[in-house]
Amino acid sequence: MGENQFTATPTAIYGVVLFLAAISYYILVHVLIEHEGKQSFIGNAIGKDFKGKISIFLYAFAILMAYILPWAAQLIYVIVAIIWFIPDKRIEENLIK
Repeated sequence: MGENQFTATPTAIYGVVLFLAAISYYILVHVLIEHEGKQSFIGNAIGKDFKGKISIFLYAFAILMAYILPWAAQLIYVIVAIIWFIPDKRIEENLIK
């Protein structure tokens, strides 16, 4: 994106890569929960997977925004990263149990 001055198409392509990674994560988590059971450690720790679902939605929205306001799409990418930097307390709570 840097060589192209953060124009629309590179920003959208970057968003597609992030979107596909988010979908892969979502599938992985749900396969693990399905295999281990909803009452397992991972099932309790992940819960309803709010971060995974909101990430997919935000990335899809950012891809569309890349052609309208590329800077807004990039801001959304940063917001999703910040969401994932915030620790999930459910994992700690399940480790303590």
